[in-house]
Amino acid sequence: MKPIFKAVAEPVATSSGELAAALGLPGKEPGMPRLVIGRREWIALPDLGVSPLNAKTDSGARSSSIHAENVSLSADEKFVDFTTTNHFGVKIACHASVSRIARVRSSSGVARKRIFIQTSAVLAGGFRWTILVSLANRAEMQCPMLLGRRALAGYFLIDPQGAHLLGSRRSLKSFNPDNL
Repeated sequence: MKPIFKAVAEPVATSSGELAAALGLPGKEPGMPRLVIGRREWIALPDLGVSPLNAKTDSGARSSSIHAENVSLSADEKFVDFTTTNHFGVKIACHASVSRIARVRSSSGVARKRIFIQTSAVLAGGFRWTILVSLANRAEMQCPMLLGRRALAGYFLIDPQGAHLLGSRRSLKSFNPDNL
């Protein structure tokens, strides 16, 4: 008989960064402790100077994506420039190294070539990790960022009834890349 795991959300009086360190995250084995996050969480991308963003968690999506406009790939395909928008509607010019270019099949079944970048992500409360993100036009989407299962694996359990369980937008409002 396979073991059955019970996950109980328990509020704690510590930040997400401190709790993750205490739990020894990441732990890739099934049944290891995880942070419980909601269907949406506040996130900052300090390498790009972007904060705050409302990110949707989606275990059905393999990869993560961020809203990107005016995407310009360098001739040697090693760097990309693009514009994104934070929660307040401020347009932010970004420059990043290209990690890879690959075809991604959207939820509608259409496959398109996408540019992937690697960047640091910081959740409310200070939990920080590195994620791979594709650039996509998410203008019609409610959330400008999607966290897929590759970014979530080994760190989180998702509570689909909860939202912003790790903290408020205010905890990222005074975001300063030099402080992270």
